[in-house]
Amino acid sequence: MAATCSILPKGQLLYRNAVKLQVARRFSDKGWFQSMFVHEVEARKDAHSNLLSKCETSDLYKFSVFHNVKPECLEAYNNLEAEVQHKLHLDQDYPCDVVGSWNTWYGDQDQAVHLWRYTGGYPALTECLTKLNNNKEYRHFRMERSKMLVSRRNQLLLEFSFWNEPTPRNGPNIYEMRSYKLKPGTMIEWGNHWARAIKHRQENNEAVGGFFSQIGDLYEVHHLWAYKDLQSREETRNSAWQKEGWDSSVYYTVPLIRSMESRIMIPTKSSPLQ
Repeated sequence: MAATCSILPKGQLLYRNAVKLQVARRFSDKGWFQSMFVHEVEARKDAHSNLLSKCETSDLYKFSVFHNVKPECLEAYNNLEAEVQHKLHLDQDYPCDVVGSWNTWYGDQDQAVHLWRYTGGYPALTECLTKLNNNKEYRHFRMERSKMLVSRRNQLLLEFSFWNEPTPRNGPNIYEMRSYKLKPGTMIEWGNHWARAIKHRQENNEAVGGFFSQIGDLYEVHHLWAYKDLQSREETRNSAWQKEGWDSSVYYTVPLIRSMESRIMIPTKSSPLQ
């Protein structure tokens, strides 16, 4: 009988080889019996938010995740949001600014996503919300916006210390938000691996920002990427597998994930991230 063989893409082959290598190391270093048990982990001495975030900036981020808009109202909604965001940018009394605004292209349809930054952390957030609640014009905006929405959800986040700072960029670009729900207790391990992995994703300036949740759905991570188009996305992601160390990062982080989701988003006309 003739022998048969299968040809795997190089990325998958690297990943499979990495798995075999790590299993072999585990058995050779510790023996088969000891490898059956979970290795001991030193107890943490601080909250993961203090260990992983950019404490020197004290910035807090809010994802308005997500505004589900009535299909017939999406254009009017985008125009209304742009008007309010512009006014808040110009008003120095409000310690907040919009980092980016998008509509979902692939993923949940008729959806808007906004990323806000509060310079000064929780005190800045409280100050901003108090002023907005006392602002008659803003209260009117919220009432008008509510007529256009089916549902809305938000989440407060901190920024990973090792990720790029999200700054305005020229377009045209598409954006991918990859959201990971992690197993509780694994955030530090995730951060340790991605602190090395992010170095493999810088050549095409695709890394926009990385965040982890503080209030809302917990143990959730959002990675934000920018690409010229979907073809560029595929080529950039495939090229990461050619870099030594990327396969190992994938191998170690996949077991930490409970679920994951990808959204492709198009920036609105008023978004600083184009």
